[in-house]
Amino acid sequence: MKQTNNSTQNPIFPQGDKANPDYFTGNAWVKLLVSENEFNSIIGNVTFEAGARNNWHTHPGGQILIVTDGIGYYQEKGKPIQLIQRGDVIKIPADIKHWHGASKDNALTHIAITSATPKGAVDWLERVTDEEFNSYNQ
Repeated sequence: MKQTNNSTQNPIFPQGDKANPDYFTGNAWVKLLVSENEFNSIIGNVTFEAGARNNWHTHPGGQILIVTDGIGYYQEKGKPIQLIQRGDVIKIPADIKHWHGASKDNALTHIAITSATPKGAVDWLERVTDEEFNSYNQ
């Protein structure tokens, strides 16, 4: 089954700044909505172009993703890739190695809510390989 773009084409927040290419493959943008100094959490709106994704990473305090637009992928290490789309909420426990991003053919936008702990908010790891990214089975 071919993925279809269910994007509303009507973003809630501005696109933000280009994401750090050390931690992202492809083009992505981050609009910080709440800084960690405000509520011990970081809330950002993240937009990925089709095919873009972040590196494998963990969060010492966990993370919640709320998909607001598009179609993408989410994967925990050792598990199959999950298709995610507008309206999905992904709850990621602390220290779970994972990645997320847009699907091959569609952009993705999500709100990321990340706990800011004394150990930090995120531990960036290695890039997601093209082989890993392309392993999604519909």
